[in-house]
Amino acid sequence: MSGISLSGVTKRYPGGVLAVKGVDIDIESGEFVTLVGPSGCGKTTTLRTIAGFERPTDGTISIDGTDVTDAPPYERNTGMVFQDFALFPHLTIHENVAYGMDVSGDYTDEEIDARVAEMLELVELPGVGDRTPDQLSGGQQQRIALARALAPRPDALLLDEPLASLDKKLREQMQVELRRIQQEVGITTVFVTHNQEEALTMSDRLAVMNDGRFEQVGPPEEVYNDPKTRFVADFLGTANLFDGSVTSVEDGYATVDCSDATIRALGNSVEVGETVSVVARPERLAIDSAGADGATAENTFDATVQFKRHLGSSVEYQLETDDGRELVVARRSGTDERSPGDRVSVRIGPDDCRIVEA
Repeated sequence: MSGISLSGVTKRYPGGVLAVKGVDIDIESGEFVTLVGPSGCGKTTTLRTIAGFERPTDGTISIDGTDVTDAPPYERNTGMVFQDFALFPHLTIHENVAYGMDVSGDYTDEEIDARVAEMLELVELPGVGDRTPDQLSGGQQQRIALARALAPRPDALLLDEPLASLDKKLREQMQVELRRIQQEVGITTVFVTHNQEEALTMSDRLAVMNDGRFEQVGPPEEVYNDPKTRFVADFLGTANLFDGSVTSVEDGYATVDCSDATIRALGNSVEVGETVSVVARPERLAIDSAGADGATAENTFDATVQFKRHLGSSVEYQLETDDGRELVVARRSGTDERSPGDRVSVRIGPDDCRIVEA
């Protein structure tokens, strides 16, 4: 299998629109990397430059150590799955899966038949070769699109929001199936999505994009628990954010004046006077019955439960502090549940929050 490298890749469209701004990333052979970010951030344009559907204005792209920056798509040996699957409605499933091999002219009929059968087994849909796409469910069509992309043995697999059109339950099932297939084949994969849960579930690494740039690249656990910027913290999952300036730094902790609150947090690399944001994930906040002096303690707020949302295995509370700040706290379902109107005290441990770039 092959790795993918992007160096200084920039894409400027006519009229001066700068969609991708000098991105750099090295994707290891067999790695599953997800480009995640809001609509218009440049993730699909970046994927299309890898595929060869867009030519970068500046920078280089290499696959398996070969510079393919100026190579057309058919010379890059990549397989691509699109959001709408793009199956040929007039062809059978067998003919759809065989299409790439058939047009290449590099395979005999016997080799094509054997490879199609192998791919249908891989996606757990044996025996559907004689059907047409309209005779399959959305999830089955997605698997066939994946089988078609993998059939010619590409060096890399490129996925452009292939699960976006599926309902929530099927989408979650296909996250597991797609990852299983990718790991079984061992193919280098670049996946584009704006769905944070999908990105966190499936990836070896995330590349969080914003305004054409990579804000942070790293393993999902690292990017979620240790975001480097306010954008990453706010975009990936839910975050309680406190903006302010550093008033002191001592023993690896910084004190941040947030006008209506003072927060102490881990902060080894900040300086007094620096403008920063403090991030606290909902599951890291401790919640208890309101105390008489709760709000006077460090990192502690008295608040009222405004809204309670059941999320299956967890419960999410939206709170309003006595000074008007909104906080979100998450707890496992069935443990110390609260109701709207309840008075509570919320504590944020200094080790449970991070200081990031404002």
